[in-house]
Amino acid sequence: MRVAMYYSNKDVRLEELPKPAIGESEMLVRVEASGICGSDVMEWYRIDRVPLVLGHEIAGTVVETGKRVRSYKAGDRVVVAHHVPCGECRYCRDGHETACDTLRKTNFDPGGFSELIRVPKINVEKGVFLIPRSVSFEEATFVEPLACIIRGQRLAGFKKGKTVLVVGSGISGLIHINLAKSNGAKRVIATDISPYRLKAALRSGADHVIDAKVYTPEKLKDLNEGHLAELVIICAGAPSAFEQGLRSVDRGGTVLVFTAAGKNEKLPVPINDIFWRNEITITSSYGGSPQDYVEAMEKIRSRRVSVYDMITHRFPLKDTGAGFKLVAEADESIKVIIEPQK
Repeated sequence: MRVAMYYSNKDVRLEELPKPAIGESEMLVRVEASGICGSDVMEWYRIDRVPLVLGHEIAGTVVETGKRVRSYKAGDRVVVAHHVPCGECRYCRDGHETACDTLRKTNFDPGGFSELIRVPKINVEKGVFLIPRSVSFEEATFVEPLACIIRGQRLAGFKKGKTVLVVGSGISGLIHINLAKSNGAKRVIATDISPYRLKAALRSGADHVIDAKVYTPEKLKDLNEGHLAELVIICAGAPSAFEQGLRSVDRGGTVLVFTAAGKNEKLPVPINDIFWRNEITITSSYGGSPQDYVEAMEKIRSRRVSVYDMITHRFPLKDTGAGFKLVAEADESIKVIIEPQK
């Protein structure tokens, strides 16, 4: 079968691998669509493990099931979670499923930028979700990122009627905007350095946008009745974005760190200016639990979160490298979809 083998952001090659053989509790899924995530182009995080097949935002069709698989059959349209929690450890019991050791070790084989994937037993049992007929394969690739965003906003204590500042208007920032507005945010304000992405933020539901190159907390106050934001969501990995976010949260508010930074980045935090007396919470989130996937699928099905118009580019498998180039440049693209069957 054909795969897009990753060596670096500038070196993604079309190669051949054997068709995966499945066990009696496993499934073989034909990948119909696979989104490129911003984490896929986080080169420092990948480079020590190359070559490898990336791709975790997948939607596909079941083509073969092991004899012990009862819940799914050939022809089913499915989203498959690459990471799944055990559901039994101390982290899972406390509601921190994405801190689970099992979740961080599980994956499907090889990756979503391939024609076929083998779905291991634990993923079959805990990480396969049927796609409603009204949802396209392309829309279904958003289930994984939306699940992560649902989890993030929940952990950050999102409250209806509050102001949200989204720092960074790439794909995760845009989905955060869309979800926050859908859930009843009073006001959503977004920043970015790209005029293209600021326009996308407005289309996604932002009430106001601010060019990050000239952003100041005072500009935020001007748009928010003299106040900073109750919830700040950091979706850009530059140190300046973290600093911007920390200086933009109101007293009693929360900063959600929803992105990674560059390798070995550190951020000095002015404790007295930001924390002392202000009751600020800084939290983070990673990934999505099975229940987050279920909720994400329903929000897409019901159109409570609109994702289709975020797709700006589609490429066949042989041109995956061109897709990686677009995402790595972070310029005039939003969501890039790979279609492995083309």
